[in-house]
Amino acid sequence: METQSTSLSDRVSAVIDLIRPAVQSDGGDIEFVEVSDEGVVSIRMHGACVGCPSSDMTLRIGIERTLKDRIPEITKVEAVS
Repeated sequence: METQSTSLSDRVSAVIDLIRPAVQSDGGDIEFVEVSDEGVVSIRMHGACVGCPSSDMTLRIGIERTLKDRIPEITKVEAVS
């Protein structure tokens, strides 16, 4: 029953840890900042992701889709500076 007691933040962190190697392989990184009570995940992009024209696509198609698929409570993912 440990998965039921795992906090939403811990579950988001675990999924981000699964995604991180793919982002790092392109010279970037992602940092989990917080998840709101409304299910909005805030992340910070680092390295090559900053200013990259593909970073918005990575955020929406890669990160947001994966988080929503694995954690139904997630409603949105947004990048913060």
